[in-house]
Amino acid sequence: MTEVRPPAVPSTALWERDEEVAAIAQAVDTLCADRSSPGSLLVLRGEAGLGKTALLAETRRIAEQRGCTVWSARGGETLRSVPFHVVRQLLQPALVSMLPEEAREYLGDWYDVAGPALGIADPGERHADPQGVCEGLVAAVRRLARRDWPLVLLIDDAHWADQETLHWLASFAERLADLSVLVVVARRPGEISGVRARHLDAVAADRPVTTLSALTPEAAAGLTRATLGENADAAFCREVWAVTGGNPYETVELLAKVQDSELEPVEAHACELRDLNRSARGGGLVARLEQLGIDATRFAWAAAILGNDITVDLVARLATLDVDDAARCAELLRSARILTAPDPSTTGRTVPADLEFVHPLIATAVYNSIPDALRRAMHGIAARIVTDSGRGPAAAARHLLEVHPDDDEELVWQLREAAREHLAVGAPDAARRCLERALEEPPRPEIHAHVLYELGCATFLTAPARTIGHLRAALGMPGLDGDRRVDAVVRLSQALLHNDQMEEAVRTVEAEAARLEPGPAQMRLRTVQFMWEGIHAGEAASPGRSERLAELAATCTGRNNSERALLIVRGFDAMMRGENAEEIVEICERAVVNGRLAPGLGWTDSEWGVELLLMLADAYAYTDRLDRAESLYNEGLRAYETAGWSGGHLALAHAYVGLGHRRRGRLEAAEASLRESLRLAERVGRGLPLYWTATCNLVDTLLARGHVDEAWAVAERHDFAPPYPSTIVLPDPRSVRGRLLLAVGRTQEGVNELEAAQKAAAARGHHNPVHVFWAADLARALATEDPARAARLAVDVRRQAERFGTDTAMGEALRVAAALETGQRAVRLAAQAVGYLESSPCQYEHAAARVEYGILARSVPDLERGLALARSCGADGLVERARAELETGVGLR
Repeated sequence: MTEVRPPAVPSTALWERDEEVAAIAQAVDTLCADRSSPGSLLVLRGEAGLGKTALLAETRRIAEQRGCTVWSARGGETLRSVPFHVVRQLLQPALVSMLPEEAREYLGDWYDVAGPALGIADPGERHADPQGVCEGLVAAVRRLARRDWPLVLLIDDAHWADQETLHWLASFAERLADLSVLVVVARRPGEISGVRARHLDAVAADRPVTTLSALTPEAAAGLTRATLGENADAAFCREVWAVTGGNPYETVELLAKVQDSELEPVEAHACELRDLNRSARGGGLVARLEQLGIDATRFAWAAAILGNDITVDLVARLATLDVDDAARCAELLRSARILTAPDPSTTGRTVPADLEFVHPLIATAVYNSIPDALRRAMHGIAARIVTDSGRGPAAAARHLLEVHPDDDEELVWQLREAAREHLAVGAPDAARRCLERALEEPPRPEIHAHVLYELGCATFLTAPARTIGHLRAALGMPGLDGDRRVDAVVRLSQALLHNDQMEEAVRTVEAEAARLEPGPAQMRLRTVQFMWEGIHAGEAASPGRSERLAELAATCTGRNNSERALLIVRGFDAMMRGENAEEIVEICERAVVNGRLAPGLGWTDSEWGVELLLMLADAYAYTDRLDRAESLYNEGLRAYETAGWSGGHLALAHAYVGLGHRRRGRLEAAEASLRESLRLAERVGRGLPLYWTATCNLVDTLLARGHVDEAWAVAERHDFAPPYPSTIVLPDPRSVRGRLLLAVGRTQEGVNELEAAQKAAAARGHHNPVHVFWAADLARALATEDPARAARLAVDVRRQAERFGTDTAMGEALRVAAALETGQRAVRLAAQAVGYLESSPCQYEHAAARVEYGILARSVPDLERGLALARSCGADGLVERARAELETGVGLR
């Protein structure tokens, strides 16, 4: 789709811009050369009036001349609070031309994720994940770019773009290498701060930025003579440059005023230029506006309040003018070069508009000239007009935010509804602004706590620390009762957990549970308390915790989700403690319904959270029920991808899918999943539990593959070293770190780390030898230096394995015992290890045991089978070890 071709750009707008135009032409030519050519991004930076918009218009002309599709959009100073405003301008024209079913088919799985943000689909009931929506928008442009190649995207006044658009633009810019799209962004320096500034700076990172300069005196003289005639004398031309500072826009406007006033361009009249220039901006513009009359002034004010999609009818309603008077005012303002008919090519309009301001500088001056009280009142009227037109609270929200607080119940309700709509399309920051403004109104006392609760939920994904403050305040007020109060306590504890305040999370739910009578609400809170305690990596568990949990779980049959949740926590706790695996699986089976998660316990359900389901999957993973574990891990990944949750939840899902691959022995697949998890976790933030999970599992997988140097590099790059997080990470990070240190030859440090793992595990009562494997590696490390201690450790590992009872645990314990023995005793133990691990789902451990047995028994068949298994696992270190033995051939039979 190519938009309506604009009129040719007047040459006066491009004086002294030959280099910039040449760079743009080269970028367009590169784009058009080949469908597989990489995308590129140009940034035009300059103060207001230096010709950024003119260069974008020239880009359009050049691109359309070469057969490109061109879409464009523009930020607005009064529209920065409207989420997705600019990206909607950019993409809506391409999508609204499709039938709804065509757009759904075209965008595929991303339709439900990105469609509501683009305004082409109704939002769902759940809060949309902002990162997921961002990814969906990137995917939408990717698909449209293939259809409409060569595609050029123009974004003017990007410094005024909304935060959600800038988030998308920064993510999109990162992917331009494999997208054949040219993006040209125009912005002013400064004018932006905070998150929006960081996104906009990321757009320009490592990319060419063209900084526009003012016209030279020679160029100003040339422009003056081109406009007024060659008889303009040098002194007059010099004064034009001095008065305007060489600003192209101001120069063009001043010369228009000279023409209108029929001023002769000679030195004698040069002194009048300064007064003429003042009338074109700031206070002079306001004075000129007032000279047009009160009706024209009100019309201009109303247009400035609306900001975009300005129609005579809407302005008339807002300015309380009849239609004829409004039409007359519009014509007056057009004649005065304050308003103009919109160029249909400058923005991707889907709503017809009659007017726009000639320049953003004029729009700003008019808006700022409105008396404060009147401006706020006009925003209130505008909000009613938008609401009455059926566009909903979210569309009216930017006006509602500007209304003066006045204890208005209706306004509070509208802002809360707008916040819900913003959350549903993936704009939590816009929701936060609405709810913060609602608190200023203020809400009625019985509603106040609910608004704070909603504000806490709005900031949960983006600012856990803020959520903590809001929810604590809500819980300290009257009005939050029943299930809503329990939800707030659970959400507060989750925010504390994500903010690495584990002990406070435990105390919060414990204190609230103590206030309640026995029943479903108390059961839920007790379960959450047990859950947080179960994943707390502190020095010691609370006395009798596991016993109390076991007693309470023994009364549960799984008849409701509170009981099912408690059974999951009990199964996880039993797994961590190394209790009998068959009993653990039986407990977990009581927590599911016909082998499936019960309704309300899904991966995207908010009542319990992702931690509970990961506990269930992990309990299966470490009890050799990898079929059940992998099914849950993959179900979570699909659920988050379908829902567009691309932040921490998706990072965790990839990490645990990687863990499933690692347990199964698919090491290459594990590495790929874990690297993707770590990439996503980097965006969420370093040091968080999910970041540790991705890093720990990646290091463990690389060690299993035999890629020791890469494992060390990952550990160094991602700070995989003490201090460790306050939440449990699987497998045990101290054990993995100790194994890594031994592998790189730092033996004493490795021994020290494994002994620290021993102390931490003992304090927590964690005796599962599969995920807390410090004793096995420590026994091997001490085999020569302290064989007696090594032997005792091996005995402990076997005792724990026998208690746990899985084939993997038994096989691994026998591998340790064999490594400490010699002669036929070692061979027999190694053979027993192979026997157990043949029945285990963990193929890497089977491959390692088979290679070790082949070496001890000098058996060619076992070495060859171990080599084949190692290759299928992607265990390059094992492959090399088996191959070396086979190539040496000494004593083999």
